[in-house]
Amino acid sequence: MMHDDEYFIDADLVRRLLAAQFPQWAPLPLRPVEAWGTGNAIYRLGDDLSVRLPRIPSAAGDVRFEREWLPRLATMVPVALPEPLTIGEPGEGYPEQWAVNRWLHGTHPTEADADSHDFAHGLGEFVARLRQADTTGARPGYRGGPLRTRDAYVREWTAKAEGEIDTEAVLDVWQASLDLPEWDGPPVWTHGDLLAGNVLLDGGRLHAVIDFGAAGIGDPACDALPAWTLLNAETRPTFRAAAGFDDATWARGRAWALTFVGGITYYRQTNPPMADLGHRAVAEVLQDTATGQPV
Repeated sequence: MMHDDEYFIDADLVRRLLAAQFPQWAPLPLRPVEAWGTGNAIYRLGDDLSVRLPRIPSAAGDVRFEREWLPRLATMVPVALPEPLTIGEPGEGYPEQWAVNRWLHGTHPTEADADSHDFAHGLGEFVARLRQADTTGARPGYRGGPLRTRDAYVREWTAKAEGEIDTEAVLDVWQASLDLPEWDGPPVWTHGDLLAGNVLLDGGRLHAVIDFGAAGIGDPACDALPAWTLLNAETRPTFRAAAGFDDATWARGRAWALTFVGGITYYRQTNPPMADLGHRAVAEVLQDTATGQPV
């Protein structure tokens, strides 16, 4: 398990929940999906469905949120989004609501896709279009607030990564980022978690964006972070141009990428892809600043 407060979830539990509440789907083949995510467990159900169950109490609200908002947001963006079909209720010893969605086909981006300008442009276009969606009644995004709300977190987890990264350089960049102008525009829609596990490609192009557990409204800077978690120095400008980030928002986005330093030690044993992500984000940010890119 990745978290101290994580629920025990396995295929047997999912089958019991399906049999009790949606028996029409219970006979379908069921298999776990590789654990990229940290807040939800995903099982593929047959060829066309998926089951999504919150792993931790703090992710429990995602089920209702996605059921309400994804159909609306899907009309605003140029890629596929998850299609919630129904919500399951607590049962069989599992205390939260859970969801059955349509399965979205595609492949997660790899390091090779960081070189793709087509991918970078499509990702930027998604961010720009999402930002235009109506915000009436929307919740705050998980990463939609000021950077200073993550100050203690970044300092704590940077210290824990001593010996694996250049902690002094990380903190220098982070400190300079805290002096950037804060977002003073109206809150806008953000996905907030554009990582490899939440992006699907088809033929090398962006096809779908999944897992809106961190989505909400606020500062758009957090949706610049894939420039350092998914792309590289050659494709970052393509992404930025398509997304339309100004200088200050772009710089705050770079700082949001640094917040993944926490994954280096927290997920080292339980979710190695997330630990690798922390290393990659830090390395890309430090490379950017070392080449003279302004903080």
